[in-house]
Amino acid sequence: MKFSKLVLPGITMIAVTYGLARFSFGLLLPDLKQSLEMSNFISGIISSLFYLSYCFTIILSTVITTREGPRRMIIAAGLSAFAGLMLMAVTPNVWMLALGVLLAGGSTGLVSPPYGAAISLWIQRDEQGKANTWINSGTSFGIALTGAGAILLSPNWRLTYLIYAMLTLLILIWNYRIIPKISANPKIMLEKGRYSIQGVKGSIPLILASLILGISTAAFWSFSRTFIQVAGDYSEWQLAVFWIVIGLFGVLGGFSGSLVEKGGLSFSYKLGSIAIASASIILSVAPEHLFIAYLSAGLFGSSYIFLTGVLLVWGIRVFIDHASLGIGAPFLLLAVGQVIGSALAGWLIGTWGYAPSFVLYGSIGMAAALLAPKKRKEATGFPGSLEQNITESTK
Repeated sequence: MKFSKLVLPGITMIAVTYGLARFSFGLLLPDLKQSLEMSNFISGIISSLFYLSYCFTIILSTVITTREGPRRMIIAAGLSAFAGLMLMAVTPNVWMLALGVLLAGGSTGLVSPPYGAAISLWIQRDEQGKANTWINSGTSFGIALTGAGAILLSPNWRLTYLIYAMLTLLILIWNYRIIPKISANPKIMLEKGRYSIQGVKGSIPLILASLILGISTAAFWSFSRTFIQVAGDYSEWQLAVFWIVIGLFGVLGGFSGSLVEKGGLSFSYKLGSIAIASASIILSVAPEHLFIAYLSAGLFGSSYIFLTGVLLVWGIRVFIDHASLGIGAPFLLLAVGQVIGSALAGWLIGTWGYAPSFVLYGSIGMAAALLAPKKRKEATGFPGSLEQNITESTK
C-alpha cells in the first residue's frame, strides 16, 4: 500500500478522536458548566472519564487487534467518537454528557494500537517510522482545529459538537473504504527475525519512561490555560490561541520519525524529554507575558507530539512481533501517569501555587531523560534495511 494512502486517513482519524472527541472538552467546559449547571466537582468527575475509558479501551484494542487485525478496531474507534460527539451535542443533562464522554474518550484508546499494526502490515519497513509518527501528529491538527472552533463557535457548544460529529462521520467513511480486510492471522503475516525480542526486562525502561512522562505532562495539559488566565490579563481569543499554538507546533512532531532515523532513538528521546520539561519551567517564569506563554505552548506542543512519536517507535522496537502492543503499552502508561499527575497537580497547586508546581513537574520531566534507551549493535539479517547495521534497543 502506498505511504499516503494509509497515512492521510490515519492522520485525520487521530485528529478527530484525540483532538475533537477528547481534547475539545476542556475548551468547551466553561460553557457546558453554565448551560448544564454543573459544579466543579461534577465537572472534574466527568473529565476523569476520558482517562478511565482510554485506559480500558486501549487494552481491549491491543488484544483484539493482535488477534483479528486492525480494521475492526479502527472502524470501532470512528463509531465510538461519532456516537460520543452526537450524545454530547444533544445531551439534556450531565448523565448523557457522561455517557458521551465515555464513548468519545474510549475512541482514542481504540484507535492507536490498530494503526500501529496496520503500518506494520502494509507499509514498507523503511517508511514505517515516518508513517507512525506522522499519524501520531494528527493529534496536533485536531487540537488546532478545536482552538479555532472555540474562537468561531463559542459559546454554541452544541453546534460545535454537532459539526465535529459530522466531520468524524466523513472521516470514518474514508477509513472504512481505505483499510484493507485481511484473510489470515495478522501475527502470521508479520515478518519475523528483524530484531531480537526484548522481553519483559527490555520493556521496563519503556514502561517507567512512559509513566513518568505522563506524570510530568499532566499539569500542563490540565492547568496551563488556567495558569495564564489567572496570572495575566488575557482575552478569550488570546486564551484560545494559546491552545491553537500547542496544536500547530505539534505538527512539527511529525518529523520525529526522521530524526530517530538520523540521530538515533536514544538521542531523540533525551531531546524530547528535556524540551517538554523546559516548557513547564518556562511558563512558570513569566506566565503573564504573552510571548512567554505562547513560547511555552509551542515548545510543549511540538515536544509532546514528538515525544509520543518516539515512545511509539521505541515500543514497536521492544514488541516487534506485536506492533499494537508496542503502541498500546507506552500510551496506556502515559495515560496512567497523566491520571496520577493531574490528581497530584490539583493538590499541589492549591498548596504551593501554580509556579512552584510547574517547576516541580518540569523537574520530573528532566529526570525522565535519564531513562533513555541504550544503544546496542546487533545484526538484523535484512540487507538494505534501515536498521541493517545498528539497531537501538532498550537496556
